[in-house]
Amino acid sequence: MTAESPLPEPDRVPGMPHPRESTRVLGQDAAISDFLGAAQSGRMHHAWLLTGPRGTGKATLAWTMAKWLLAGGAPDRIEIDPAQPVIRRVLALSEPRLMLLRRPVDEKSGRLRAEITVDEVRRLQSFLHMSAAEGGHRVAIIDAADEMNTAAANALLKQLEEPPRDTTLILVAHQPGRLLPTIRSRCRELRLHPLPAEAMSQILDDLAVEGDAARLSALAGGSVGEAVRLAAQDGLAVYAAIVALFADYPRMDRRAAASLADLAAGRPGADGDPFDLVVTLLDRFLTRAARSGLLGAPLPEAAMGEAEVLGRISPDQRAAQLWASAQAELSARARAGRAVNLDPSALVMDMLIGLANQPAV
Repeated sequence: MTAESPLPEPDRVPGMPHPRESTRVLGQDAAISDFLGAAQSGRMHHAWLLTGPRGTGKATLAWTMAKWLLAGGAPDRIEIDPAQPVIRRVLALSEPRLMLLRRPVDEKSGRLRAEITVDEVRRLQSFLHMSAAEGGHRVAIIDAADEMNTAAANALLKQLEEPPRDTTLILVAHQPGRLLPTIRSRCRELRLHPLPAEAMSQILDDLAVEGDAARLSALAGGSVGEAVRLAAQDGLAVYAAIVALFADYPRMDRRAAASLADLAAGRPGADGDPFDLVVTLLDRFLTRAARSGLLGAPLPEAAMGEAEVLGRISPDQRAAQLWASAQAELSARARAGRAVNLDPSALVMDMLIGLANQPAV
């Protein structure tokens, strides 16, 4: 493996450091405690399955666990001195006792494949049955395991059924339901949860992400990866525009709505797809509106004046039900429109008109 590649790494958020470069894991104390507890009890499992929403630190924890195992970490703390030679080799992807499986490059197109192929798992088989150059523990990280195709998953299952000694497999899965039940049953699961606001703020500060950390955290639902994506696409400004559209609901400024629709028609770039951004934030606004009718306006606000707008348009349970239904309808309409390649601008404008014409609360 080489640390430098002309292609983007599939297990890395564009524009951000790779998870292997992280020196600490924040906001996931329960998962860390479970892992260290297994080490302290002498019951270290041969395979770990890290699950939970995207952007909550699964890959960061996977790499931290790998460093701990390869460096022979202390049983009471998961952090490892970054000056150790083994850690420098891990960062350079040159550690012979570590293997990383992720989506490979298609040699014909020069692009990343959509799946982890069986050939990648066969490389893992060779790695696991080869003596480590320096002895000691060997670690393989599969990120993301739910991106394996059927042949690759079946090949991995054989390795899980008869694991070599002194070997640990760490599987990252964003959608564990896509894995074979027999794979899940042979792994010990560590479930990560959405990050609390304090941890989110610390991580975003560490990553030097620009933008209001509290509002990014509220809008991203405890996912650092989502917060980074929103910051890169100026998502806070787009969400503020959506909130402003509903300031006089059921009346809606058609010119402002058209501007939002035009934004959705922008060309996708390295930071993401403008259409996906607009639809995601519309969906999030409707979800927060439904929540407001049941539990009160969410805090902290994700945009200035949001609490007042949500409190007015969704004051009770009846309103919450209307907004929840609107959210489900909007999501279905977006999926259907994308499937038949409708014009993004027209599709978003149709959604906004539909929201303006729904029964007033």
